[in-house]
Amino acid sequence: MTTLPAFRLETHFSRWEFTARHHMTASDSETMSMAELLSLADEADRDAWERLTLGYTETHGAPALRKAIAATYEGLEPEDILCFAGAEEGLYCAMLALLGPEDHAIVTVPNYQSMETLPVTIAASVSGVALRPENSWQLDIADVQSALQPNTKLIAVNFPNNPTGAVAEPSVFRALAALCAERGIHLFSDEVYRGLERDEEKRLPQAAELFDRGISLNVMSKAYGLPGLRIGWIACRDHALLQRMEGMKHYLSICNSRPSEVLATIALKFRHRILERNRALCTRNLEKLGAFFAEFADLYEWQAPDGGCVGFARYHGPGSVEEHCRRLVEESGVLLLPSSLFVSDLLPVAQDRFRVGFGRRNIEEGLEAWRNHLRRARVR
Repeated sequence: MTTLPAFRLETHFSRWEFTARHHMTASDSETMSMAELLSLADEADRDAWERLTLGYTETHGAPALRKAIAATYEGLEPEDILCFAGAEEGLYCAMLALLGPEDHAIVTVPNYQSMETLPVTIAASVSGVALRPENSWQLDIADVQSALQPNTKLIAVNFPNNPTGAVAEPSVFRALAALCAERGIHLFSDEVYRGLERDEEKRLPQAAELFDRGISLNVMSKAYGLPGLRIGWIACRDHALLQRMEGMKHYLSICNSRPSEVLATIALKFRHRILERNRALCTRNLEKLGAFFAEFADLYEWQAPDGGCVGFARYHGPGSVEEHCRRLVEESGVLLLPSSLFVSDLLPVAQDRFRVGFGRRNIEEGLEAWRNHLRRARVR
């Protein structure tokens, strides 16, 4: 592997995430307090928490946690689950385990940076498949077929997508899985926003449920709103692949945090209640965000996303979107992410867009600061 480039988004967050007054581009749902989460625990889980000791835990993940994770899939067992310290560690290990210097990979664009950067630094070649705004950011299976090469070993997708919030059509996703199964290709599916779809009929099956080479990545951070637990996982019925990834984890986190594993187990047992709460919050916030963009229709173009808690709005105003976002955060404390942070080395990404988040409480405060900024700018 060559040296990895700077992670643009995380570098930007290092500067602004905890100093901006209004984090209007957060990619996670509203979190919970320890007291709120523990109030959900049954007697057995409460006892497990009270008796917890702070030693090492199993590299694969605690048995109770893997059982709780497996219950979120159809037809999977705890042996099909490997836990990680967040989703990024799982993605990192998967790409190293799946790809070699003779291989070819296909990734969707735009996407989370590491989904592209890691294959590019490992594989012989990588092809991008565009999610186009004129097609509502939908995946076109014909584009995937055109990108295939004899040495294609991996296709990587992310739905609901970050940063667009798009969800592939279920028929297209199943066709993609069938294509991979037919050709012996692994399908790596980043599913960290699954459960936050606006229309439950659009909820996709999980890749690990569909065939043996389907790989599902998930985490407690995004849809569940519990990023502080740092608990992620990969679900896959290819146990040889899981074994290779476990060996890589020995060089990284080794094992997860034992307290976090207990807390994640509690949350997963009550996942339906947590996800219902977060979906309801996203729905309310989307209404407020839609009204805001309608108020400033001369400056912005907005299409409510299919799922997740982020969307990719278009900027029509004066100057560049980069300058617009910079002035918003420096002058009014409103943090957004310009599309330059989602640039790809494989395909062009529209340079007139920005990511906005709507998964957290008190969105009204950020919208009001944003609104006042725009009004002051018009006076100037």
